[in-house]
Amino acid sequence: MNRKTIAFVFTAAACLLIWRAHQGPAPALAASKVLKGKEAFTDYTGEKPGVVRHITVAELPQPFHTPSATAGPRLVPRPEGAWPESLPGFKVSLYAEGLQNPRMIRTAPNGDLFLAESAPGRIRVFRGITAEGKPQSVEVFATGLNRPFGIAFYPLGPNPQWVYVANTNSVVRFPYRNGDLKARGPAETVVPSIPGGGGHWTRDIAFSLDGKTMFVSVGSRSNVDDPDTTPAETDRAVVLAFAPDGSGKRTYAYGIRNAVGIAVHPQSGELWVSVNERDGLGDDLVPDYITHVREGGFYGWPWFYLGPIQDPRHPGKRPDLRDKVIVPDILLQAHLASLGMVFYDGRMFPAQYRGGIFAAQHGSWNRARRVGYKIIFAPMKGARATGEYMDFVTGFVASDANVWGRPVAVAVARDGSLIFSDDGSNSLWRVTYGK
Repeated sequence: MNRKTIAFVFTAAACLLIWRAHQGPAPALAASKVLKGKEAFTDYTGEKPGVVRHITVAELPQPFHTPSATAGPRLVPRPEGAWPESLPGFKVSLYAEGLQNPRMIRTAPNGDLFLAESAPGRIRVFRGITAEGKPQSVEVFATGLNRPFGIAFYPLGPNPQWVYVANTNSVVRFPYRNGDLKARGPAETVVPSIPGGGGHWTRDIAFSLDGKTMFVSVGSRSNVDDPDTTPAETDRAVVLAFAPDGSGKRTYAYGIRNAVGIAVHPQSGELWVSVNERDGLGDDLVPDYITHVREGGFYGWPWFYLGPIQDPRHPGKRPDLRDKVIVPDILLQAHLASLGMVFYDGRMFPAQYRGGIFAAQHGSWNRARRVGYKIIFAPMKGARATGEYMDFVTGFVASDANVWGRPVAVAVARDGSLIFSDDGSNSLWRVTYGK
């Protein structure tokens, strides 16, 4: 081996070592033991960054294996020294605070972050990130909305012309050009009426990759009321589909109790949903879930769950649907309250995270011991989920009775950092990797 070859080999090796050092530790998902069976069911004391679970239907308990619990959280100020925790190499910082009921957050094509503050009925815009990790500017984009939640930009691509907002009872849109910090015109009603009047009030919104379909999620009014005999459940527990102008309403999928967060896979074009399942069957039933959605698909609510398992509160009902129930892709621990989700398309995090799903877990109330209050990561192989998920950011539970933070939604900032909303501390948090 001549001197030039030796020098090249040593240079390449040095470059590889530098690259590995910059990448930092590999994500725990690749190395951690995967908790299965009874080990996968835990309370908040077992929820730590890097813990991986894989729940399957075969491992679920029978209904009423524990009594149904009512254990709502008591929100407290962040205790001294408390801070969200993530994996080695990641840092969680406070991006914005002093907000009012921050809920869904979405990234505009130009990198601005649009946030729905649902209770006051407004949309805020956060621009940029300073050297201190704070927004460069914050503006109110629109007000006078009715519990807004979902936000979407249309048409897809770098130059949208509209910002769509899903109120609890309608869909409206505002004229928009890249960089607008305030709506350049009044709201135009696109869908004048969405079923409301109690129960699950959030409505998320997304567009198909070809721009021809607008998806709107509508949660159930109740826990397990029978839609066949309860008129208030008409057009609920569904994902509706419309043309972008609001015409052509149809049911895209049904039996989905409450698809709080929805997203379209950026390659396959499939619609994905993050779902709150039903309560009242015990601490570990029924698992919440994240899944891709088949057009025309039936997902069980309220008569069945996770395949042909009959809900004991509807014995013998709807046998015609029993074998049509689709089993979701990723089963989550019951009562996590899975809300907003996003496919990670940034470049800041290690490559193992690209294309995977981050989702916010708002936390339990129908469980004897508290679970949730965290951000999870679910890996993908291409356009398919592995079925596993990992705790990614935790630390919001002060005790079994007290919590100080409740994650709601996630977005990928222009620099690749992860931003998530928290309506417990009324804040936005930022997760970065590396320096």
